[in-house]
Amino acid sequence: MRRRIVDHRGGVRGEFAGTAVFDDELRYREEGELRFGGHHGPATRNLRYVDRGAFVLDVLFQDGREFYRLDLSDGAWSAEHPCAADTYRVTGRITGPDSFTERWHATGPAKDYELLTTFERAGPVG
Repeated sequence: MRRRIVDHRGGVRGEFAGTAVFDDELRYREEGELRFGGHHGPATRNLRYVDRGAFVLDVLFQDGREFYRLDLSDGAWSAEHPCAADTYRVTGRITGPDSFTERWHATGPAKDYELLTTFERAGPVG
């Protein structure tokens, strides 16, 4: 996975490159290297997905708090997550049998940044 980061308010650009893995229990982990402004170092994120059937999943933070609902029924999705006075909006689309993209835009009094992530399968599953 590769992620481009643009902080419109601070005028800072960065990137994250690493791996994203789902396990059999739909736990998600990404880890890699983050370069953002003066920061350069390892970074991780953990999420949990709960299957709701019919290509719908609830995405939860690692601690179990709700993040957003993911509806994969037509190959593209969008969702919103309020966080204090800020709002996170995601749009995504499947770009091939082994790839998809996801774009987050966070706006509000404390934030104005975008994340564009490209996911590509590294090898055979299993």
